[in-house]
Amino acid sequence: MSVLGHRNNRARPPITFFLTGRRAINPKMVSKMEREVRSFMPANVRAEGNAIKVSGYAAVFNEETDIGGYFREVIVPGAFSEAIGRDDVVFLINHEGLPMARTRSGTLKLSEDRKGLFIEAELDPEDPDVKAIVPKMRRGDLDKMSFAFWPESQDWDDTKDPPLRSVRKARLYDVSIVTTPAYEGTEIGLRSLKQHRDAAQMVSAGLFAIRRRVRAELLRLMD
Repeated sequence: MSVLGHRNNRARPPITFFLTGRRAINPKMVSKMEREVRSFMPANVRAEGNAIKVSGYAAVFNEETDIGGYFREVIVPGAFSEAIGRDDVVFLINHEGLPMARTRSGTLKLSEDRKGLFIEAELDPEDPDVKAIVPKMRRGDLDKMSFAFWPESQDWDDTKDPPLRSVRKARLYDVSIVTTPAYEGTEIGLRSLKQHRDAAQMVSAGLFAIRRRVRAELLRLMD
């Protein structure tokens, strides 16, 4: 078990996690506890014909977000291009319960534009869950958009403090209307940072060994 140390003087509670090494993980089998959650902008709700439509941006591109003071994060444009049309994404409340809409059924539509990941969900007004949340959404009591994801491709800039993580490709699991915006899965991001630092240290050690061998060979040839 390892604890990632802090790099600046701001008071932050330590996060402890078990290292899993470099074993390959099938993102389809990622448990709910391993998924990361990010919250962004308010949602819009409106009646349209016989349906209730909910729309908004579940993710915004190129905006740095502070993740608990441990690192910053930015979603790169195009991060969801493969997920759209590939992943079976559901629309939930607080990332829990039965789906109220789904991409597979065509009641949840995802798209990317220059701003971010835009979603539009068509809800059944006769659904008891929908009846329970729509008044709260219209009042603004329940209005923030959020998404659960797994980072399939990411970069770290460890020259900054705190480090900056760029998510370049992500698998999507759900988009949700949430009561309180949250940044869950911080320990997962820290584990990824730890692996990045370990890999960088190994590369640095390898380059040092190569330079030492070259220098020794040059000295031998000069004798």
